[in-house]
Amino acid sequence: MAEKQFVIGMDGGGTKTAALLSELRGNVLVEQTGGPSNFQIIGVEKAAEVLFDLIERCCREIGCSLDDVRSIAAGLTGAGREGDRERMHNGLVEYARRREATLRQVIIESDARVALEGAFKGNVGIILISGTGSIAFGKDQAGNVHRAGGWGRILGDEGSGYAIGRDALNAVTKDLDGRGKPTLLTNLVARQFGLSEQENIIAAIYRDDFDVASVAPLVIEAATIRDVEASRILNNATFELAEHVRALLNKIEKASRVRHKVPLAFIGSVISSDNVFSNTLRNKIVFSLPQISIVKPEGPPAYGAVLLALRSLRNFHE
Repeated sequence: MAEKQFVIGMDGGGTKTAALLSELRGNVLVEQTGGPSNFQIIGVEKAAEVLFDLIERCCREIGCSLDDVRSIAAGLTGAGREGDRERMHNGLVEYARRREATLRQVIIESDARVALEGAFKGNVGIILISGTGSIAFGKDQAGNVHRAGGWGRILGDEGSGYAIGRDALNAVTKDLDGRGKPTLLTNLVARQFGLSEQENIIAAIYRDDFDVASVAPLVIEAATIRDVEASRILNNATFELAEHVRALLNKIEKASRVRHKVPLAFIGSVISSDNVFSNTLRNKIVFSLPQISIVKPEGPPAYGAVLLALRSLRNFHE
């Protein structure tokens, strides 16, 4: 009887983790969902427990052993740096050892990296992510991965929820001082968060760790009813995000030496849904970058992790 062989791909973040078990031909046989696995927040030990539990559940559903799983790839929030990936890799392997189990191959990548693979089924393309932060990843015809952004809120994250919320609060402070234009954002922030005076705004930001990105939906709401300041903030944000795409397009065209249509997928609920922000961003990119074709992702990030696991096996045997 032929040996059963599978791979598992996972996509984990701050709220949940998705896992897919696939045959070596890429056919998904099992889907499972577990708790959060952002190890930067819950710790390596707890994240390893969540990942290992999902691996075991996938195996139980199909009736295979851990030894039948040739490769496991996990794309995790917080795994953007090599040192963090190594720390999580070692933590998962050690957790499995303590459970008297051996994982044949473990690959830890960032959630953005597996999202890129899933969006285009491993082919050429660019993903633009705008959540609390912002970053863009692109892949050229040679399989090289390029990135733009992702510098964090102090040095970058232009066009992100954090940047939009920060600019909105700045507009509110200028309105309250009388040194800026009146804006609906002042009333919206006061109504939503109870922040209406200098004292409680300063306390919220500098003492109470207020979630600045949570203000971003209010900017979209105000811009929808043509608030000038909100529209200005979103216009600046779309310009910055379009520049992320332009930078990656230049890198991909330089690598391929051929100008051709490059697919772009929006990742993140704010820019992937239908609203004034995403529509303005879409129009700006289509107008200024005709080489770009905006598409929906072909597959979920967890399937991108499956593709990375499969590719690692092929590379191992080549």
